[in-house]
Amino acid sequence: MALYNRVNGKILKEQLRNSREERTTISFYKYHRLADPAAFRNELYKKLDQLGVRGRIYVAGEGINAQISIPASQLENFKRELYSIDFLNEVRLNLAVEDDGKSFFKLKILVRKKIVADGLNDATFDVTNCGRHVSAKEFNELAENPDTVIVDMRNHYESEVGHFKNAVCPDVDTFRDELKVVEEMLGDQKDKNLLMYCTGGIRCEKASAWFKHIGFKNVFQLEGGIIKYAQDVKNQNLENKFIGKNFVFDERLGERISDDIISECHQCGKSCDTHTNCKNDGCHLLFIQCEACAKKYNGCCSDACAEITVLPEEAQRALRKGINKGRQVFKKGRAQDLKLSGKVTA
Repeated sequence: MALYNRVNGKILKEQLRNSREERTTISFYKYHRLADPAAFRNELYKKLDQLGVRGRIYVAGEGINAQISIPASQLENFKRELYSIDFLNEVRLNLAVEDDGKSFFKLKILVRKKIVADGLNDATFDVTNCGRHVSAKEFNELAENPDTVIVDMRNHYESEVGHFKNAVCPDVDTFRDELKVVEEMLGDQKDKNLLMYCTGGIRCEKASAWFKHIGFKNVFQLEGGIIKYAQDVKNQNLENKFIGKNFVFDERLGERISDDIISECHQCGKSCDTHTNCKNDGCHLLFIQCEACAKKYNGCCSDACAEITVLPEEAQRALRKGINKGRQVFKKGRAQDLKLSGKVTA
C-alpha cells in the first residue's frame, strides 16, 4: 500500500467541506526514545490510514506529536490500535473544544529531528526533569498567588486571539525564540512561581525542564494545556480565566473558549479574531480578517494578491514559477501589505 497520500489537496479539501461524516478531532504527544523513527512512522501510517484517520503527525527520535481527525465510528478501534503500542498505552488524548469534523483533509506523518523545534541541545540537560503538572483548579489557585508569573509559551499569532488573564505573552514568532525571550524577561524572578501553558502541553513539557535546568525554582505547567483546561472548567464548574480563542493548527484555525474578542482585523482594525490564509497560492499568509475585508479583498491579504487570484490558473502558475518565497507563508500577520500587524491587546 502507498504510505503517502496521492490525491490532490484541493480535491481533498472540497471533499472535506462537502462531507457529512461525523469525525472527532484529537491531539496527543509522548516523549519517548525511538530507535528507528522512520520504521515506526511507516507502521503507524498503515494502522491509521486503514481507519480513515486524517491529520498531521511528527515522529522523531524523541517521540511523537499528533493532531488528528478520526471517523466517530472508528474511535474505539483507533484507541485500541494506539494503546497496543507499548509507550502509547493510555496516553492522554485531548479532545477538541469546538469540533465540526473539518479539521484535517489528509493524513500526513513526517519524520523530524524533533517533535517540536526548540533549538535546545537535549544532551546538556535532563529533559525528563520537567515541571509539576497542575490541574485546571490548581492553575486557577496559582494564578491568584501574587508570587506567580503566568507565561504563555505560544507564538504571537496564537496569544493575539486568546490567552489567560494577566499572562505574559512574549511577542515572538517561534517556540525557539520564546525560550530565549522568557529567560531574558524573567531572569531576575527565578524564585517566583513560573506557571506556564500552551495549546496541549507539549511545548511546556520541554520548556519546564529547560527552565528548571537554568535555575528557576518553582516551575509549573498546565496539564493538557488550554484544550483540557477549557473542558475541565466547564465540567467542574470552575472560573474560566482564559479569554478569547484558542488557536489550533488545522483547518479550523481556532476554537472559542470565551465570548471575548480581544484582537482586531489586520486590514481595517475592526474587532475580530478570525484567522485566515491569503487565497493567493503564491502567498498563503496567515492573518486576521473580518467579513467585510474578506469580501473587499476576496479573501486575500492585499489588493495585489486579490488581483492575482482572478487571473487564469496558468497565469498564476507562471507568476509563481522560479520564485522562492522562503518562509513568507510563516510571517503570520507581519507583512508590509497589512495595515495592522499582530499585537496582543488584552
